[in-house]
Amino acid sequence: MGISVTQLLIVLVIVIVLFGTKRLRNMGGDLGGAVKGFRSAMKDGEEDKNLEDQDENVVDADVIDSAEADKKPEQDKV
Repeated sequence: MGISVTQLLIVLVIVIVLFGTKRLRNMGGDLGGAVKGFRSAMKDGEEDKNLEDQDENVVDADVIDSAEADKKPEQDKV
């Protein structure tokens, strides 16, 4: 009980008659541009997240290094 090929063709013809090929082409281009922009934004978001994670790792390493440096003089005194 699915949609047959003839039913799809009838719907396609009705859509073309209602909107015209030029308007459908413009809508397709707009939709493609929107998808491209979305993918670009997702990629930029991932790169930003990776940079933030790397920055956090560097800060954590600096904190650990400074904490170890603070402990060493105390151990020498004892």
